[in-house]
Amino acid sequence: MDDLLDEEEASKAHEMSLKKRTHFVTYLVTNKILNSRDIAWSGAQEFGVPLFDLKSMDMEAAPLKLVSEKLIQQHNALPLIKRGNRLYIAVSDPTNLSAIDEFKFHTGINTEAVLVEEDQLHQAIETALEKLDTTMSELMDADLDNIDVSSGDDDGKKDGDDSESDIDDTPVVRFVNKVLLDAINTGASDIHLEPYEKDFRVRFRSDGVLHEITSPPRSLALRIIARLKVMSRMNIAERRVPQDGRIKMNLSRNRSIDFRVNTLPTLYGEKVVLRILDGAAAQIGVDALGFEEEQKKLFTDAINKPYGMVLVTGPTGSGKTVSLYTGLNMLNTPDRNISTCEDPVEINVQGINQVNVNPVAGLDFGIALRAFLRQDPDIIMVGEIRDIETAEIAIKAAQTGHLVLSTLHTNDAPQTLTRLANMGVPAYNIASAVHLIMAQRLARRLCEKCKKELDIPPETLLKTGFRKDQLEGLKIFSPVGCDSCTGGYKGRVGIYQVMPISEKMGRLIIEGGNSLQLSEQAHAEGVADLRASGLQKVAAGITSLEEVDRVTKD
Repeated sequence: MDDLLDEEEASKAHEMSLKKRTHFVTYLVTNKILNSRDIAWSGAQEFGVPLFDLKSMDMEAAPLKLVSEKLIQQHNALPLIKRGNRLYIAVSDPTNLSAIDEFKFHTGINTEAVLVEEDQLHQAIETALEKLDTTMSELMDADLDNIDVSSGDDDGKKDGDDSESDIDDTPVVRFVNKVLLDAINTGASDIHLEPYEKDFRVRFRSDGVLHEITSPPRSLALRIIARLKVMSRMNIAERRVPQDGRIKMNLSRNRSIDFRVNTLPTLYGEKVVLRILDGAAAQIGVDALGFEEEQKKLFTDAINKPYGMVLVTGPTGSGKTVSLYTGLNMLNTPDRNISTCEDPVEINVQGINQVNVNPVAGLDFGIALRAFLRQDPDIIMVGEIRDIETAEIAIKAAQTGHLVLSTLHTNDAPQTLTRLANMGVPAYNIASAVHLIMAQRLARRLCEKCKKELDIPPETLLKTGFRKDQLEGLKIFSPVGCDSCTGGYKGRVGIYQVMPISEKMGRLIIEGGNSLQLSEQAHAEGVADLRASGLQKVAAGITSLEEVDRVTKD
């Protein structure tokens, strides 16, 4: 800008902009030292940044929700367009490199700047901030009145019946309902509401990854969290200890969604996490889980046996509960008595007797299982085998004519057998009771609209775990990102290791074989491990190599 402003004038203007805590270009324009058009043209020529006319842009389509109001104000920059995995932001100062770095850091998207006139940018930012500021009041006009929200308590009282309930037409109530609906509509599994010293953010976990959705004003954090606590029947006056509750949202006569709610006292207030428990997830059918044909047959054969134990293993969030309930739905007929004990019950299913364990009240897994055995059961599902008492009762039930389904937290199927042995379960009981062990993970599905084919050398593919006979005609795809997906992925698919307990494996267990020996025996019997199953999904174009690496690494 040497031809527009000499060094002394520029230095003085810069010093004044710092004193007034405003951006340099903003100071020049507002004080009529230079006009915005001259600055924009000069900056574009000097720095080689493309010049953009904001008047030609429909700001209604701008991806404003990607960043916070604070970030827009701090950097005098505005998100304009998101194309695939690239975000374009408008700046009036071509030297404003920090804006690019900050927007990239907060969004996780590659960011590029385009130059616009300061006057246009100032007006666009004001309009955008007005839109963000009025989000709460605009919800007054949203069609949120027909949402039927109640606590998940057995008494069935509505949140409006509570004397401590907020007024139903307040913006806070509607904002909370909007967040819950948005989470359901986007397929999120969890909602995180997190207060910090100066900020308050809302994040959704979609396809296993957290994304920031919005940043309501920090001053509303206490009211929003109090509203959620009222809805879930918590003590709103107690902020020093964690609390648990449930919310039930009736979307229609035939569809309701449960939310498991937990609060955690943090340095700057209570963090609230809601787990979305959609009963429809258990109705998706065995074909939608992601089994290979042989794996599906092994699973369905095992759960259709009249007795024995089927174990599902994997880390938290790997879809174990959905797999178990998919099996239970296949078995849920009027001629069977099915009972489950869980901590807590995540999916409500008509026709199944479900029990929430409550250790504080003296109802743990062991006591619930003993009660089940006096209730003439056909099928028992135990949420998790955590101790020797639960393991022994479950195995005894499996040996005495009952089908028992349960979960364990281990890395793969062979390790589950050694985990039971380490708990103290006799080897002969394990060998005789356990019929099938299934380890699983959830991998993100590639977006069908934007995935692209990669050219990977055969020797590299062999190193990743593919066999030579798989290389012919093999196509590997990677994520790109578009308006229909999140970072190139949309939805998730299960990756499974389905290991039936054969006679040879049973003898190996009785002889005290370790997990490595059991794994070798499973491989000899043709059982694909998690890595091999994941590579099958890669070869089918369902997921990417990097995603399989992420979910199957030890």
